[in-house]
Amino acid sequence: MHGRSKGLAGVSVASIIWGSTALFARWSGAEPLVVVFWRVAIASVALLAYVFVRGEHKVLPRLGKRALLGLVVLGLLLAIGWGALFTAYTRTSVATAVLLNYVGPVLVAALTPMVTHVPSDRRIALPLTLALMGTAVIVGPQALYATGTQNLLGMLLAIVSALTYAASVLITKRLLVGVSPGIVALAQQAVAAVVLLPAALRLPAPVGVPGWGSLVILGVVHSGAAWLLFYSGLRMVRADQVAVLTYIEPVAAVIFAALLLAEPLRWYTVVGGAAVVMGGVLVARLGVPPGSEERVPAAVTSHVPRSGRDL
Repeated sequence: MHGRSKGLAGVSVASIIWGSTALFARWSGAEPLVVVFWRVAIASVALLAYVFVRGEHKVLPRLGKRALLGLVVLGLLLAIGWGALFTAYTRTSVATAVLLNYVGPVLVAALTPMVTHVPSDRRIALPLTLALMGTAVIVGPQALYATGTQNLLGMLLAIVSALTYAASVLITKRLLVGVSPGIVALAQQAVAAVVLLPAALRLPAPVGVPGWGSLVILGVVHSGAAWLLFYSGLRMVRADQVAVLTYIEPVAAVIFAALLLAEPLRWYTVVGGAAVVMGGVLVARLGVPPGSEERVPAAVTSHVPRSGRDL
């Protein structure tokens, strides 16, 4: 239970950090694909240093083909998902993009039993419903005002982002059991940086200290530290419960916007945020269903130095 609490806390903190992503992306003043590229490129450097300091790089030669394939696919999904989401922000309202992007956690919760072969936990239905409805209440009124062809394209891109998120979580649970969070995060960011490099070379680079400073924070904090926390938590908690906790992100985004951008805090935002928080509280109180514990086999972790459990 201590490990589970630690995992829940890690995912929650990561979600809060990600809630400020849109702010730093806006402050950077760069094109969406440029923001994503520098975010993952800077994160790759920070995570490479982290992995070497902890000695986790020694595990790389021992990884099997299945794990290596999973790492490459994660990077491709990250490049596609973030590219789609950040572009969606420029084609439709942020509210619409956020709402559709959060179909992803619903897919994770629905598919977890089939992919991870753990018993379905029907208790997750109530907190998941609260989280989804709370998010809809927060962003729904704003999303109704978005119309036009560009809006439709933005909506489709947000759905693509949702699908890539769900696939990433499930692949991590299925193919990367026993691979340390540092290695997973590093490989994911590095592969995404390679994929996005051609686009970044053709677009204008960020300008000035505010632009580059925002990207450094996005890379080190939002893509480096936050993904380490997320993957560490994912090793200790069921994926369907993690799905509910990620709904903390839009609540955090609204709060950050109110505090730092002076955006008004509407009554429906407070109501929706309360529903999301209640869903997270219910998840924290669920406990582990009998017979569904997801432990990493000792044979897999015996050669992994300082795994995510040490974070």
